[in-house]
Amino acid sequence: MNPVQGRQAHPALDHGSATAAAQLERARAIAASVPDPEIPVVNLEELGILRDVQRADSTIVVTLTPTYTGCPATEAIRQDVHDALAAGGFDAVRVDVVLSPPWTTDWISETGRRKLREYGIAPPAPVGTTCDTPVVIRFVDRKTAAAARAPDLPACPLCDSGDSELLSEHGSTPCKALYRCRSCREPFDYFKPY
Repeated sequence: MNPVQGRQAHPALDHGSATAAAQLERARAIAASVPDPEIPVVNLEELGILRDVQRADSTIVVTLTPTYTGCPATEAIRQDVHDALAAGGFDAVRVDVVLSPPWTTDWISETGRRKLREYGIAPPAPVGTTCDTPVVIRFVDRKTAAAARAPDLPACPLCDSGDSELLSEHGSTPCKALYRCRSCREPFDYFKPY
């Protein structure tokens, strides 16, 4: 049963180790299965924004990291997770949002990348950096900076052609850019790597 469709009676959160572990695992599965409101074909775990699910006394604490600090879907996601857990029988729920370390597109699972591609969104290229890796910042003029950050063109998620062109740095959401395939002529979103 989808956890947000209806509420079932469940025992209170048990603190016995085996039962508590099973309840925590169930709470994680419920939180993980919540779909992203902007890209509903991927869930929070596949998108990589579900950071942790723990228990603090009798409260389930879910930790999320949004795809970027100003993501407009953050509050909707927080509420969806809370509602799904409540529907799953967890009455004491807290959903925390943490910004550090910042989310990276490298956290999108292979399943999430496949689902994005099947949905018509080109998945992001790997970034390959973490917060533990020093980043060298070099100040240059705008033209040099634009050339340096120009990504390899993404493959079309519809025909798999690598011959695409950037139409707009901003797509249907701020975390995507709009491209067009030169082979099949179809436009597509590209999830920006960061």
